[in-house]
Amino acid sequence: MHLLQLRPSGRRSLSIGSLFSALLLASTVVQAQDNFFSRWQARATATLAQQPKWAPPVVSPYPQLIQVVRADFYRTVSPTHVTTWNYGDSRGINLIPLKNTEVDIFYPDYFQHSNATVDGFGDLGFSGKYRFLSRNEKEGNYVVSAFINATVPTGDHKNGAAHPTIGPFVGAGKGFGKFNVTSCFGAAIPTEQADTLGRTLSSNTNAQYHFAKQGWVEVEDNASFFNGGPNDGKKQNFITPGVLAGPFKFYPSDPKRREGLMFGAAIQIATSSFHTTNHNVNFTARYTF
Repeated sequence: MHLLQLRPSGRRSLSIGSLFSALLLASTVVQAQDNFFSRWQARATATLAQQPKWAPPVVSPYPQLIQVVRADFYRTVSPTHVTTWNYGDSRGINLIPLKNTEVDIFYPDYFQHSNATVDGFGDLGFSGKYRFLSRNEKEGNYVVSAFINATVPTGDHKNGAAHPTIGPFVGAGKGFGKFNVTSCFGAAIPTEQADTLGRTLSSNTNAQYHFAKQGWVEVEDNASFFNGGPNDGKKQNFITPGVLAGPFKFYPSDPKRREGLMFGAAIQIATSSFHTTNHNVNFTARYTF
């Protein structure tokens, strides 16, 4: 009788001990995750504090580092009045995992056409950026960086590239009070059949003015030069006026918290005799963290 009474008590002790161990393990895991994200955010905050607080342009690439999730919507109109909506516009999540370093993942965008062209997803993209020089507004107000983009041909129904592409870029920017100018130069080069498909050299310059606490106006010059392929020797150029608002922070009284939202819009106006599209409209929404 005593043994029968002891066995249930032993099982209850074992069950309570197991529950306590599981709770302790779960608490340790949660604490480790909190420490990981806390260290990540502290490192990102320190990195961002060493550069100017310029708003990334609506269309152009940018030389500074950012940590955001972007959702862009891009409408193009061809000379034959075919309208194409690009949901995503080769944007995605931008992270600062290490000092002076940004890593980006660009989710496949989705194309919707107004003609008989089959709708579908575009290519998956990646980018890695290293910031060589930077000073915030109080110490010099400039930034210099280099980065490399790459795409994987995941697009369907000819909505993506035929082969992977790789694109080296260099960028720099200088601020003058509330005014700043940034420029980025680079290329998109197919890893196969480059002479047939063509290489695209690009130059993007953005002049931006911070006219209010959360307001920015800008004018971009977006130029593309084609080497090889069906547009060999041609140049396409757009002038792109735009406006940005934000970031509207969720915790404005806490300087350590960067979470917030930013919005913007721009229109691309063709200024070159050769252009595949014109009066293109771009909308951008960004979650900063």
